[in-house]
Amino acid sequence: MDLVLIEGLEVRTVIGIYDWEREIRQTVRLDLEMAWDISKAGQTDDIADTLDYFAVSQRLTQFIESSEFALIETLIEACASIVMKEFQVPWLRLKISKPLKYLGMEAASIVIERGIKA
Repeated sequence: MDLVLIEGLEVRTVIGIYDWEREIRQTVRLDLEMAWDISKAGQTDDIADTLDYFAVSQRLTQFIESSEFALIETLIEACASIVMKEFQVPWLRLKISKPLKYLGMEAASIVIERGIKA
């Protein structure tokens, strides 16, 4: 199975468990690998024959910007569900990072894999 990747998608949202985090928007970063057979698109050169990574990134951006979550874990499960259900992606690996420079670290991240990779 081939992979379609979206790397470094940054979206601002309300995320966090602390009161002050609920009052600001923070940037989260998504890195997404999606299993997809690109062979037909490679022959036809037609966007209709492939996974439209721009449509996926726009849908996730819209969802994340309009949502508020306490935990990255909840956000990542919701994003994975959207990609798999709405875009019929059979397998994905998704990493979401929340920069935490104010805590002396680059970021806190969660990585999940869902579905069956052919």
